[in-house]
Amino acid sequence: MLVDLTVKEFLNKVAGSEPVPGGGSIAALNGAIASALAAMVANLTVGKKGYEAHEELMQRISETALQEGKTFIADIDRDSEAYDSVFACFKMPKATDEEKAARSAAIQEATKFAALVPMQVARNAYGLMTVIADVARLGNRNAVTDACVAMMSARSAVLGALMNVRINLGSLKDKEFVAGLRAEADELERLACTKEKELLDEINRELSV
Repeated sequence: MLVDLTVKEFLNKVAGSEPVPGGGSIAALNGAIASALAAMVANLTVGKKGYEAHEELMQRISETALQEGKTFIADIDRDSEAYDSVFACFKMPKATDEEKAARSAAIQEATKFAALVPMQVARNAYGLMTVIADVARLGNRNAVTDACVAMMSARSAVLGALMNVRINLGSLKDKEFVAGLRAEADELERLACTKEKELLDEINRELSV
């Protein structure tokens, strides 16, 4: 499994000549990184003088972020497995009309799944952005820039995952399915970019004082 590799091993595998792990797995990795940073800032806040009012919130944020991180970690492999499933369908026999029909149907179903995996990554990463905004605004001020990096990583997870959604949608014949996911992807991208900009603008103004 990809998640069992060392950082160096994983990066070497990404840099190799195989198509996976690729952008989808990296998007999930960005989500995992964002989760870890959010948990770190929350944990740096718990028990600190001056933050007693937010103690319970920070504990919940830490727990939530760590749980989300586990999901993103699983998605690193899940995305690569989805790609492999599509590729396997292309290797199916196509000598007869029946085989061609079965192969085409299998490709369509596998491609749908390959679009849904990164879409869920994008949804989860966008949800995490709200948690990150809370920890950035209410957490330990000495770690506020760490929270901002978490926000940027989460936004990268959203946008990267959505790119993988869109490339898969281009191969699908189910117009209703495609239209629904495309509309959701466009809205998620808009919301993620807006949420990131709002927080970074706010913190940059704070840091420039």
